[in-house]
Amino acid sequence: MPLAPLRIRSLSVLLAAALGAGCASQTRMPPEARNALNQSLSGPEAEQYLRISSNVTPLFGDGSKKLLTPYAPEDVQLLDDTDGKPINPGAVERVLPAGTKVRITRVEFPTSWVITERVLYSPRNWPWVYLTEAGAPPSAPPLILVMPPNLDRPEDFRAELEKYLSARDVKPTLDALPPAVLEAVREKRLVANMPADAVRMAWGPPETVRRSLEGAARQEEWIYPGGRRKVVLTDGRLARAEEAGASVLP
Repeated sequence: MPLAPLRIRSLSVLLAAALGAGCASQTRMPPEARNALNQSLSGPEAEQYLRISSNVTPLFGDGSKKLLTPYAPEDVQLLDDTDGKPINPGAVERVLPAGTKVRITRVEFPTSWVITERVLYSPRNWPWVYLTEAGAPPSAPPLILVMPPNLDRPEDFRAELEKYLSARDVKPTLDALPPAVLEAVREKRLVANMPADAVRMAWGPPETVRRSLEGAARQEEWIYPGGRRKVVLTDGRLARAEEAGASVLP
C-alpha cells in the first residue's frame, strides 16, 4: 500500500482531533446551553439599556475593540502583570450614561479555539458580550462587556448580565431622580444623600457589602474592586464616599 494515502489519512485524523480540542470550552457550561444563550441574547433579547453609566476604554492590547466597564481603569481587574498586580486597560475615552440603548450582537465563550484567535494581551479566558451603541456607525469598534469566567449555568450568566443591562428602558427610573442626582449619575459622580440605586447606577455594583447597625440606623459599606473606592450609606442614602482615602463628595 502506498505511503502517501496513509500519511494523508493520518494528517486528517490529527486535524480533526485538533479542531475538536479547539471547541473545548474553558467554562463548564454545556455547548448546547452556550449556543442557546447566544442565539437568545443576540436575537429576541438583543435590544438592551445600560443600567449603569459605564466607561469606554481601550481593550488592553486589542485595538479593534473597546472595553465597556462600570469601573475606573485603575480598578479593572481582568489582567495581571508578572507581579500579580492588575493591569490598567487604558484611559477613559468617554462615558456612556445609564439608559443608553445598546444591542447585543454576540456572546462569545472562551473555547480553546476562541482563545487562540483573541489578542494575547487581552482578557482571553473570560466570556465576552459584544455590544453596539444605538446610532453608532457600522465602522465603530464593538464594545466588549467582560463577564466572570465561572458562570456555569445560563441562569447565572443572565443574572450577572442583568447587573449591567436591562431589557426595559430605564428612563422612568432616571427621570424620577432629582436633577442634580441625575446629572451626577450620567457623569459617574456621587453627591451626598443620593439613594443607593443612584450610587449603583453611577459607580456600579460593589465587590463587597458590609452591613451594620448604628443605633437605629442601618449602615452599609460598599467596597469596590481593589479597595480603592468605598462608600457608606445610612438608611439607603449616601453618607460618605472616598477614592484612594480622599473624600469625593462636594
